[in-house]
Amino acid sequence: MGISPEAISNSDGLMIHNGKITAFVLLSCLVAATGGIIFGYDNGVTGGVTSMEPFLKKFFPGIYEEQRTSSNTSNYCKFDSQILTLFTSSLFLAGFVASFFASMVTRGLGRRVSILIGGASFLSGAIIGASALHVSMLINGRLLLGIGVGFTNQSVPLYLSEMAPAKYRGAFSTGFQLCVCIGAISANLVNYLANEIKVDWGWRLSLAVAGVPAAMLALGSLFLPETPSNLIENGASRDKVEKLLQKIRGVNDVEEELNDLIAARDSARVVANQSALKNILRRKYRPQLVMAIAIPFFQQVTGINVVTFYAPILFRTIGSGVSASLMSALIISSIGSSMTLLSMVIVDKFGRRALFIAGGIQMIICQVLIGSILLQKLGDHGELSKGFSIIVLLLMSIYVAGFGLSWGPLGWLVTSEIFSMEIRSAGQGVSIAINFMIIFVIAQAFLSMLCHLKAGVFFFFAAWVAVMTVFVYGWLPETKDVPIEKMGMIWRNHWYWRRYVHQGEEGEIDTTVGLLAAEI
Repeated sequence: MGISPEAISNSDGLMIHNGKITAFVLLSCLVAATGGIIFGYDNGVTGGVTSMEPFLKKFFPGIYEEQRTSSNTSNYCKFDSQILTLFTSSLFLAGFVASFFASMVTRGLGRRVSILIGGASFLSGAIIGASALHVSMLINGRLLLGIGVGFTNQSVPLYLSEMAPAKYRGAFSTGFQLCVCIGAISANLVNYLANEIKVDWGWRLSLAVAGVPAAMLALGSLFLPETPSNLIENGASRDKVEKLLQKIRGVNDVEEELNDLIAARDSARVVANQSALKNILRRKYRPQLVMAIAIPFFQQVTGINVVTFYAPILFRTIGSGVSASLMSALIISSIGSSMTLLSMVIVDKFGRRALFIAGGIQMIICQVLIGSILLQKLGDHGELSKGFSIIVLLLMSIYVAGFGLSWGPLGWLVTSEIFSMEIRSAGQGVSIAINFMIIFVIAQAFLSMLCHLKAGVFFFFAAWVAVMTVFVYGWLPETKDVPIEKMGMIWRNHWYWRRYVHQGEEGEIDTTVGLLAAEI
């Protein structure tokens, strides 16, 4: 049983492998994609918890007292505390460090082991955070959460892209971002309910619920199959991989995909005497290295994590109460999830580039309008009127919708599919490390930026979105319908990147010929 496409050629003449969307592969990917839920839940829960008065009173009494007694503090500087931002950003610092170890584990021990480590570490962090008695215990819990997402963000996108049939790889891989959105919605809903029950331990409930998807992921990973690509890479027999392919594709004829995997493995062995990180620095892999750095960097300087981390704080900045700010964050995350679901449906039809560009334009317009309204209507003191508050909420929702259509899911999708086998784990490791490093910097600096730049912070991020939209238009080739084992051809055919790929390959051929001649 399953959805089965006929074997067809894509626009570049490459034959798309046989395969169905089987119940087996669907269930495996659903379990793995739970890694997105824990990442999204943590992103969503943080801003809500840091806006709850019992949490501030216990861990950050200075901020709590200033909110209650001071009327001279600027609206934009109410939450400007480096210790408070460290509570948010410490997770991403830990994730940055963990991503380097996760790359080695994912390559050597497999995607499944990396997912297991990530789930178990996140579960431990959730337990410590929910039972925290002081700030240091709170931050130690955040560090364990960071190790967890460092491993899962490295392994889960790879797992999804390698398990999915080529025809539906875009939909499967964007499922990771959909789960991130589901996690954010869940966090905002839990935050709202925890605040409404009017008890001092509501924040503990918000932090503890993070352990639920983490436990599901850790337990579920024990039953996941390893991906065919990783089995081939680590020397599994042809018969073993063929049987797994037949099971996950739902067809007997998997010869072409198996041959492509073996050919990719053999190609990778040519450079196996060098480390994966050293390989990716070679000239022929320059396009992939640039994308491994640029795409996660751009994904974060869209400003999206400003909204996901600090949406409740932002709405309190413009005068909303705690409950209203938490409800606004819930509305925004729900809209983002809806657009990510739409992206899953259309990404394999319209392609990656079209969605990147359309979403980028949408985000630019919204950020400029939000910044303009705050600049004109919100001073250092006072509040926005109800009408303008609703307009800001609407614009933030449209902005998040643009991100959910484009950079949200596609930032994970493209970086999980563009690398050849010999640099795949290293490339994903670089991508995740850059992702965490930029999130850490933005999360740590944002409240200070908001205090100093005020409404200008939205123009700052709008400028970056303009830059990245131009970058996609000129330098990112389309990857739709290209089998993951044959992804190298998109760089050879690109107007700019082909000079690096061809010159790199010619240099390798010259070196090989010289070595053979010396031996003769």
